[in-house]
Amino acid sequence: MSATTRPDTAATELTGPLVGADRLAALREEGVILFDASVGAHRGAAVRIPGARPFDLDGDLSDHTSTVPHTMPGARQFTEALRALGVHDSDTVVVYDAQGIYSSARAWWMLRAMGFDRVAVLDGGLPAWVAAGHPVEQSPAAYDGPRGTFTARPRPGLIVDADAVASALADPAAVVLDARTAKRYAGTAPEPRPGLRGGHMPGAVSLPFGEIQRDGSVMRPTHELRTVFERAAGGREQLYFSCGSGVTACVLALGATLAGYGDLAVYDGSWSEWGLPSDRPVVTGDALDESSPR
Repeated sequence: MSATTRPDTAATELTGPLVGADRLAALREEGVILFDASVGAHRGAAVRIPGARPFDLDGDLSDHTSTVPHTMPGARQFTEALRALGVHDSDTVVVYDAQGIYSSARAWWMLRAMGFDRVAVLDGGLPAWVAAGHPVEQSPAAYDGPRGTFTARPRPGLIVDADAVASALADPAAVVLDARTAKRYAGTAPEPRPGLRGGHMPGAVSLPFGEIQRDGSVMRPTHELRTVFERAAGGREQLYFSCGSGVTACVLALGATLAGYGDLAVYDGSWSEWGLPSDRPVVTGDALDESSPR
């Protein structure tokens, strides 16, 4: 393919927000755009699915003017970043990460929040791709091709702030689900980011993101996901998701979407914001003991 020619992906169809490794192999032949959204130690890893471009959540695809990590960038910054990565509005996108399903769901949710629906997550991520016997390249994700024409069209309500979460906590029709580990939720394990209080929001429900996955990387079947979310949400249909910095909250958003929920929002600041010393209420203990305000 020449540097000035791009495949027509308008006919490429996704059957849902999740694709398996074999399906991705076929989609690559149809010209799907593939993003590596790995973060932390996996960012810039020397192995990638061939042709993968970097969806850099630790770089250009976060707002670094914010005081908390992984803040959603504004529409102008997001548009520029996606155009620089060669994305057009008519393209089809699949996102993966090197851990399984961890930060890839964040990229998926961000694209949807910016009005782009032709996107899915690779179930099981790079480990599943390798396990299925598909090829890899010994090079980091990169892109130096022509610019795209993508334009962000923000959808209000998919990414929300602390005030919206405070309102949700007081709303009997809504529930806030916390994707951190049970020990961090309870305040018995230290937060990985310095200066944060331990515990959780009063009324928030613990649902560690690993509970909706099998083998730490593959999403559970739809019927199992529905059971998990019905139990956690207690019949409520308005679901808000929080975590440490707005990343694994999106894994819950992906799981809830697969389970058939539609009224969903991710708290962008998550515990990196709420847990800062402030007058925002924090309690410790498990879900049955929220009597210890801090």
